[in-house]
Amino acid sequence: MSQIEQVKIAELFTLEESLAGDYLRQFEYPWEALSGIHDLIIEIGKQLPSDRYDQVKEDVWIAKSASVFDSASIGGACIIGENTQVRQAAFIRGDALVGDNCVVGNSAELKNVIIFNNCEVPHYNYVGDSILGFHAHMGAGSITSNIKADRTNIVIKGQGGSYETGRRKIGAILGDWVEVGCNAVLNPGTIVGQHSMIYPTSCVRGIIPSDTIFKNTGEQCEKR
Repeated sequence: MSQIEQVKIAELFTLEESLAGDYLRQFEYPWEALSGIHDLIIEIGKQLPSDRYDQVKEDVWIAKSASVFDSASIGGACIIGENTQVRQAAFIRGDALVGDNCVVGNSAELKNVIIFNNCEVPHYNYVGDSILGFHAHMGAGSITSNIKADRTNIVIKGQGGSYETGRRKIGAILGDWVEVGCNAVLNPGTIVGQHSMIYPTSCVRGIIPSDTIFKNTGEQCEKR
């Protein structure tokens, strides 16, 4: 079976595994959804059941079953899902929709993100202007780089062609069950298809097909 470049929302995510599912269905490509995350969180937050979620401050809702350490900093707008852990010194700058059964770990930083259920960013991660799919996992120290050095708009490039996004800031789009190794850097506009694995310390750019093991540019193979 040949490797498949997954770029569209319907190809990357199990939409039932996020409160943002209906919102994401409005778009074809994931980067199109990044500009509306703030308003989406406020809209969803106002409808969350009060027996399962507490509104702890303006535009911040945390599930009663979630575990949030006192040293964590959470800014709005933000939703923390059920049975999710927000650990020591985590920094949620705002505009973060974090699903159920997730881990936001020590010294991790989130900004303008959708985190699907069962996703983990557990140790020293930076995730900005990104969408992480169901059961995606970022190893310790792996980060998303969300803006180019020259500050120009991001063009996402793959084997099947290029995509003009019209956006200056895009981090990474990780499909369901993606595994990112420790200290990997996902360059602006990186898209990783479902079930793919990124080697530790890799520098990743462009579109990585589904079911791929990626080490470096030119060093990738199909998973079997």
